[in-house]
Amino acid sequence: MLFLRFFILCGVALLVGLRAEATPRSPNIIFVLADDLGWAELGCYGNRFNETPHLDRLAREGLRFTQAYAAAPVCSPYRAAFLTGQYPARVGILDYLRPNSENGLSTQHITLPEVLRKNGYATGMIGKWHLSGYKYHGAKNEVRPTDHGFGWDTGSEVKGVGNGANFWPYVFRTQPIRWLDLPQNKLGRREYLTDRLNHEAIDFIERNRDKPFFIYLSHYAPHTILNGRPDLVAKYRRKHPPGKSTRERCYLCQDATLNGDSGNHWAGDHNPHLAAMLESIDDGVGLITQKLKELDLTQDTILIFSSDNGGETNVTSNAPLRGGKSQLYEGGIRVPLIVRWPGKISGGTISSQPTVNVDFYPTLLEAANVNPDKAQKLDGVSILANWTNPKATPKRDAIYWHYPLEKPHFLGGISGGAIRAGDWKLIESFDTGKVELYNLAKDVGEKNNLAEKQPKLAERLQSQLVAWRKTVGATKEPPKR
Repeated sequence: MLFLRFFILCGVALLVGLRAEATPRSPNIIFVLADDLGWAELGCYGNRFNETPHLDRLAREGLRFTQAYAAAPVCSPYRAAFLTGQYPARVGILDYLRPNSENGLSTQHITLPEVLRKNGYATGMIGKWHLSGYKYHGAKNEVRPTDHGFGWDTGSEVKGVGNGANFWPYVFRTQPIRWLDLPQNKLGRREYLTDRLNHEAIDFIERNRDKPFFIYLSHYAPHTILNGRPDLVAKYRRKHPPGKSTRERCYLCQDATLNGDSGNHWAGDHNPHLAAMLESIDDGVGLITQKLKELDLTQDTILIFSSDNGGETNVTSNAPLRGGKSQLYEGGIRVPLIVRWPGKISGGTISSQPTVNVDFYPTLLEAANVNPDKAQKLDGVSILANWTNPKATPKRDAIYWHYPLEKPHFLGGISGGAIRAGDWKLIESFDTGKVELYNLAKDVGEKNNLAEKQPKLAERLQSQLVAWRKTVGATKEPPKR
């Protein structure tokens, strides 16, 4: 009888083992997002001033996209599109949200972290949220990451951002409170924000090593006011003299009793603060890859790096692309994108297929073998096949942008919309009715407007753009902010 019981137990154990082997672990997902990082800032994209060894290595070990797009040229719409898989025009978040906004991301949406969490994932959000107004500024309906499927979050803002207070205690000038929900210092008296967010990501990985996890590491860097770690800033000043400042007034310089922009926070090129902030992001990617290796999780993890829109042209250039943040030219919406998934994605590969950040939602769910909720309408398409075969073409007719503004953006953006179909891109100005038509295969810098030479094509693309706006219920009216 004992022998029979032993035999049965062994059989059960064998069956359990076979079942476990037949059901591989769902992949971990780490999404690292930079803020206002231009397409041309990384070494693997040709930059020779900024130093990004870990991101360059990530590209050598994974897939680098040359035509990846943000769904908008500013931050809040990108973030809404990423979490919902919907174009900003459908979500209703079309511009960056003001601190007192009541137009936060509605909880009626079924977000990517919600779906993943329902399917056994630990979900964590670290850093910049910017999908809500804040109670501190009078917003009555403050929406937080935990309202959208994140089981844990830290380092998110509790008031308006972008003021350069990047060191502990994270208080800008004479403001009464710190602008982040970080109650304790963890890295010493001069704790630096990007380093702290990297630290929190490592802690989350360690805590959740035994189950699939999704991390959204959303950096505030290198958004202006640029303010890098002094040791790294000094390194880049030695490497190349900073360019001429684009501003005469610099709050951080005033507080340091310096004249003008002596600290080079607003250097128009070879900006040492931008390079320093990017290196801090890059260091974090290195820490993450090392931790995954230590925990034997490298093969089980999809690691993605991108940016929410193009770089600000007052502190950098997006050349050879035209324009920058706030504009529908390529410099405002084309972003770096690197994806590594060992064993699934071949190292050192490059994809020239256009993709936009609404594609992450269906792609990551397919990678995780999770079905999307049918109640959530998706504008994105899965590009998983393109990850494994860079020549595979995503199944879509075009990519669309909708960016109505009450007045021009302070960085130069105007109210308008755009469509890319194949190599052709059309931009429509809502204020003047002017259209611009470019062949991106021949003119990536968008220097030659072909609308008058190709009137039938311009008319067809504009009609397609108008028809798309109708399908998502978009108008040219200024957005809720």
